[in-house]
This record gives sequence, C-alpha cells and structure tokens, in this order.
Amino acid sequence: MTATSAAPRSGSTHAKERRGRSPQQRRNTFWGLVFTAPGIIGLVWFYAYPVLASLYYSFTSATMVRPPAWIGATNYESLAKDPTWWQSLSNTIYYVVVSVPLGIAVALILALLLNLKVRGQSIYRVIFYLPAIVPLVASAVVWLYVFNPQYGVLNNVLNWFGITGPGWLNDPVWAMPAIIIFSTWGAGNLMIILLAGLQDVPKDLHDQAMVDGAGALARFRHVTLPFLSPHLLFALVTGLIAGFQFFTPIFVLTNGQGGPAGSTLVSGLYLFQNAFQFFKIGYASAIAWVLFIIVALATALVFRLVGRRVYYGGA
Repeated sequence: MTATSAAPRSGSTHAKERRGRSPQQRRNTFWGLVFTAPGIIGLVWFYAYPVLASLYYSFTSATMVRPPAWIGATNYESLAKDPTWWQSLSNTIYYVVVSVPLGIAVALILALLLNLKVRGQSIYRVIFYLPAIVPLVASAVVWLYVFNPQYGVLNNVLNWFGITGPGWLNDPVWAMPAIIIFSTWGAGNLMIILLAGLQDVPKDLHDQAMVDGAGALARFRHVTLPFLSPHLLFALVTGLIAGFQFFTPIFVLTNGQGGPAGSTLVSGLYLFQNAFQFFKIGYASAIAWVLFIIVALATALVFRLVGRRVYYGGA
C-alpha cells in the first residue's frame, strides 16, 4: 500500500518541478534556444524544407521554367513504365552488389596488413589512406588516363603479362567493372575504421586461443571477426547507402552520359539528367523518393538479417 501511494506523490512532485521552473532555468532555456537558433534554422531551411518540397514536387509537373501543377501519381506511373529508369536501377544494383562487398574485403585485408608490427608502419598507413583524401573529381580525371585503352597505365601493365587489355570505359562490358575498380581504390576511409576496430580486439583472447592450439585462420574467424562485426555492419550499411547515391565519379568518367550504351547509367546520374538537363523537376523528385524507399527497405533488411549476428563485446 505504501509503494502504490508513493507513485502519485512522485508524479505530482515532477509536475510541480516542471511548473515551478526557476527564472534562472527559464533564462538558460531562452539563451540556449537563441544560440542554437542558427543551427536549427539551417537544418529546417536546408534539409527539412527541400525534403518536403521534393515530396510535393514529385506529385506535380514542375519544371525549371514552369510552376508546379498537381498531377497526382503520374510521375510514379511513368517511372514504372520507363525502360531507362529500370536500366539505371539495374546498373545501380549491379554496382552496389559488387562494389560494396569488394570494398569491404579490400579494406579489411589492408587493415589486417597495416595492423602488423613492421618497420615503417605509419608510412604504409599514410600511403594507403592517401586516395581517400584526394578530391573525387581529381581522382576521376587521373583514372581517365589510367583506363585509356591505347596508352593507359592499366593496359600497359597487362601487356607485360601478354594480356590484351579491354577498352574499359569505351566498352559496354568493361565500363562498370572499371568504375568498380576506381571505387575500390578509394577504400582508405573504411580501412581506417576497420584498423581502429582491430586495435580493440583483446590480445589476451588471441593468446588464449593460441594456447588452445587455434591457428591463424581459426583465431581470425572466432576472435577477430566477432569483435569487428559492429564495424563491418557499419561498413555494409554506409556502403549500401553510398552505393545508391553514387554519382560524381561516373559523371566525370563518362562525361555525364552514363555510357557507353547506358552501361554505367546509375540512378543518381539519371536523376541528375532529368533535373538539370531535361529540367523535369517533378519527375526527378519522384526518382529521388523511389530511391529513398529502396534504400530504406534495403537498410532495414540488412539490420534484420545481419544486425542480430553482431557481437557488441558482451553488451
């Protein structure tokens, strides 16, 4: 009886505290809102408003030169019948399915190598991280020369081994693999994250596994991977989101066309073309929201299938 009667008194006490805030607390709240107002206004104006506006425009016939007129779900119906959209979506899925696991694997291998205690370790870390800090446009321009079928570095190296290199960006079959190679080259950011995760793997667990007779592969599988699983999940989710937003390198490497023969036309580039080349703002907004739904569903699926297998250090 005492416990049940104490609960209402506790609730009323909290209510009184909320009603009876001191002048100093009210002043702190006021000045806190004043100093955070620029950030709040910026978030609303540059993020919330464009998101809501794009949702509205996706149901209109808005263009760059004509005010929006409500047309309902016509843009979405047209998108479902648009073969170019489906081609761009299949190219995007192809890129994501290949580049994300490959990038994680390369970053993990580099992190494992750079975690070894060797002379000049810091120099190697800087060298492998450098591609991640080079501007994307500058990197893409350099790789235009690397992929050149006549005098490019990549085909010259293949010629040393008696292999005739493909046309890369000029070949519909090899254009997307070339883009994936370029993306994998910039795995330095993820490498640093995984390297930090390797530093947190308890050394005593490795020592105990060695005493029990576990080899290097068994220690990696049963000790290292579980502790790295949160970092790998982070890499998978962020890679998935970034893959569906992939735009800048393809725009530079293909001169904004997504060629040859549409083999590198990804959804982000098709959205850009509709918005800023064809000036179909409403149609581009519909593409953006369909992509958002796809990314949200894919992310939720990853968390459902993979998230439950993540080990958080005994948490």
